[in-house]
Amino acid sequence: MVGKIDKTPQLSIFEVPLVHFINMEHELIILSKQIGWNDIEKQFSVYYKDGGRPSVPIRKMVGSLLLKQLYNESDENFVDRWVENPYWQYFCGEHVFQKTKPFEPSEFTHFRNRIGKEGAEALLRISILLFGKELKLDEVYIDTTVQEKNITHPTDSKLYRKIISKNRAIASKEGILLRQSYVRVEKELALKQRFYRHPKRKKEARASTRKLRTIAGRLTREVKRELEKRGINAYQKLFKVMEAILIQEKTSKNKIYSLHEPHVKCIAKGKESKEYEFGNKSSIALSRQGIIVGAMAFTENLFDGDTLEPQLDQVERLAGALPKAGIVDRGYRGRKNVLGVAIITPQPVSSQAGQYQKAKMRKRFRGRAGIEPRIGHLKFDHRMWRNFLGGTLGDELNTILAATAFNLKRFLNRVKARLEKLFDFFDCLYVQYLKFNDRKVVYI
Repeated sequence: MVGKIDKTPQLSIFEVPLVHFINMEHELIILSKQIGWNDIEKQFSVYYKDGGRPSVPIRKMVGSLLLKQLYNESDENFVDRWVENPYWQYFCGEHVFQKTKPFEPSEFTHFRNRIGKEGAEALLRISILLFGKELKLDEVYIDTTVQEKNITHPTDSKLYRKIISKNRAIASKEGILLRQSYVRVEKELALKQRFYRHPKRKKEARASTRKLRTIAGRLTREVKRELEKRGINAYQKLFKVMEAILIQEKTSKNKIYSLHEPHVKCIAKGKESKEYEFGNKSSIALSRQGIIVGAMAFTENLFDGDTLEPQLDQVERLAGALPKAGIVDRGYRGRKNVLGVAIITPQPVSSQAGQYQKAKMRKRFRGRAGIEPRIGHLKFDHRMWRNFLGGTLGDELNTILAATAFNLKRFLNRVKARLEKLFDFFDCLYVQYLKFNDRKVVYI
């Protein structure tokens, strides 16, 4: 059942309305008035059933989700800080200052799973519509990046030790008595992994890795056999992942790098600082005005050129039209026209081209290079640097919500700049007024 916020509450003498002590010209207040909350409530109400206990109001959940991504807060930190910030409370639809937490942090997880990818794209579309006629889709800049997952750097020995500990935990939970726990042996083998790159330690480290693999396979078979005897089928998916890890080799395809995130891909970036990144590939489409008009995550490690068609489909779905041209880097080579959109990649300019054409092409590709720092802001300012949301749905949601927060931040910066210019203008008028009065007094 959809929870609702009372829009005309009965005020108490012991409660002070927020509008009486906050600055109504604050950029968050202006942003909250630009968003169509009634339309959002109607659009998101389809994700709720008619019966049952009333939920947290949609405006409060949507507003909290946007603020959390905008200010790069975790679920737990946001709930704690919400109590301290009256502007956040007003943005989420409150009328009087609240002294208690709005909801449990786990409500974020339930709400994200409820709205899914379609709900996240609806929020991105709302952030795009904030800019109105300013948005022009003559050309868009498109690029891909890696969104790293919240997993540790994978090694074979580390994965085998996790399988061993996971089997011990399952056996303890289900009351299975293991023939041998291998606690002491595992500790000794783990010590032999220290400094495994040293020439004198390599042979010993490889032997200990093989032994850990043997122990992991032995425990997996024993625990699985005991569970089948008892008719327990709750761990079948986990055992499939563990068995796939145990049989994979160095040259295997579709390797698994994490027990809790088995869909993670190893993506080679070719950077000196970080040669490989473990996560998923995400695509970003940026308009010439600096507005993100498309953001999506891919499960597979696709060739950049194959991401163009779904990306342009999303741009048309969110912005209402296809761009005339898409400017990309050389990683998209081989694509000249996708869905009627001209794909332009950097290439040597003909010696017969005039200075105007050379300058025009140079300006285009310098503009495309501007998407790189925008991706940096998405990662460091809006939670794309390390994705803490689980599963493939978490990859999609985190990418889209980060793009939404980027657009909101751009809108807030523009509002703040306009207010500063307005205040400077009135300050100048006041100074001129004082000077005029001084002159008048002196003249009299």
